[in-house]
Amino acid sequence: MLFQLASRPTAPFPDPALAETEPNGLLAVGGDLSPQRLRSAYRLGIFPWYGAGQPILWWSPDPRLVLFPDRLRISRSLRKTLRRGAFTVSLDRDFGAVIRACAAPRADAGGTWIVPAMARAYERLHVLGLAHSAEAWRGGELAGGLYGVAMGRVFFGESMFSRASDASKVALAYLARCLSAWGYALIDCQVYTPHLASLGAVEMPRAEFQRRLAEAIDQPVAGHAWDARFRGPAPTGALFD
Repeated sequence: MLFQLASRPTAPFPDPALAETEPNGLLAVGGDLSPQRLRSAYRLGIFPWYGAGQPILWWSPDPRLVLFPDRLRISRSLRKTLRRGAFTVSLDRDFGAVIRACAAPRADAGGTWIVPAMARAYERLHVLGLAHSAEAWRGGELAGGLYGVAMGRVFFGESMFSRASDASKVALAYLARCLSAWGYALIDCQVYTPHLASLGAVEMPRAEFQRRLAEAIDQPVAGHAWDARFRGPAPTGALFD
């Protein structure tokens, strides 16, 4: 059954195991996009996803697509691109530009799910140090990137974009390398896509994902995660020799 969330941000979410099987993972409707609500949702592996004109919809699909940071599959062609240094990379250098690019309508998608209220919500999370971006630059211009939410030792990927071939893959490769070095356990990719599977993402049952999430969500990360020193831009050639 579909649950109606109470309006107060502290209202609890239902058990993710109660999510609908069709559409896969739809759990609840309503509520708000306050930082408190979003933080509570991600702790349970629940995320918002809805389009213009719809109420806020909350999801927990089964199975779940995840990427282990140290198992990113870098193809021969992508490795050549990284070593050639065609792009420079950074973290949190321009979160606003990344989310605006991700929100732009795409010809193959017929619209965008990152409605203005959603974009504002994640920009608030960025100010609070919970949402982050990875960028790929070429010739001083933003060529690709991605953003998501970081809590404990889990990075919840939300969206990515490319304006040049391999640009989003370059940003993801840099992010995965940083996350691996900092001791992150998982990158949550939410639902299956051939593109993410080609990069090494694998599906796991929701119950296993929930177990791994519970183990990692309150664990601290190593080093200086998301420190300003990693904002870059840094040349990829020196990072992926």
